[in-house]
Amino acid sequence: MSDCDHNCESCGVEGCSSRIEKAKQNERTKIKKIVGILSGKGGVGKSYVTSLLAVSLAKRGYKVGIMDADITGPSIPKAFGLKGNVYSDGKFIDPKESKIGIKVISANFLLDNESDPIVWRGPLLGGLVKQFYEEVSWGELDYLLIDMPPGTGDVALTIFQMLPVDDLVIITSPQDLVSLIVTKALKMAEMMNIHVKGVIENMAYIECPDCKKHINVFGESHLEQFASEMDFNILGRLPIVPNNASLVDQGKVELIEMEEMEKVVDSFLEE
Repeated sequence: MSDCDHNCESCGVEGCSSRIEKAKQNERTKIKKIVGILSGKGGVGKSYVTSLLAVSLAKRGYKVGIMDADITGPSIPKAFGLKGNVYSDGKFIDPKESKIGIKVISANFLLDNESDPIVWRGPLLGGLVKQFYEEVSWGELDYLLIDMPPGTGDVALTIFQMLPVDDLVIITSPQDLVSLIVTKALKMAEMMNIHVKGVIENMAYIECPDCKKHINVFGESHLEQFASEMDFNILGRLPIVPNNASLVDQGKVELIEMEEMEKVVDSFLEE
């Protein structure tokens, strides 16, 4: 329908062909809170921040899972050094588990060759996300983090319509263009009635190893001014750390220690 706002919960139209049924937890799953991690565009480090957030929460004693919903560009398995196929008994799927106990499901675990592309249209991608929620044995989780595909397109819309997302965290970077992209993400969240927990600015600066001065590689950040105008919380700003990129490439994201990330988690956990 031309006047559809894509929020099926508030729709009273009978027999709508676009209506999407809410996915349901299975008897092997009990998730307390679902958090979507979204970036309005690619290349801002969404999966990297998702991984760091999961690791920091797990190290604080929370039970954490990651659903890699970026189906066509999955990168969570590589960050955690997880490979191979997942086991299924025909009804339920067992997620992979990282060294510190983070449960992970990704399209990469369904492929015979992890480098094979997934060339699917939107409905199939949405169907796989639903399967990840309904058929995976997540067990008891305090947080399920959903690493969403970049942008505000079909898959992101389907996730918001289908899954009971409690909070949304938006990942951004300092470039001026990003403010427009974040605005789109914020407006999408408002349209779908999803609570925005806050914004994390990644690649905010690099610290000189000698003098400790902060160098703004992408220019001055206007995040504070933008946050005031758009009325959202800033959860924190993360620096560029070259060694961290190397650890992620080696599948050792769980070895990263970052004071700035701990401050982000402090803000994230504030109610």
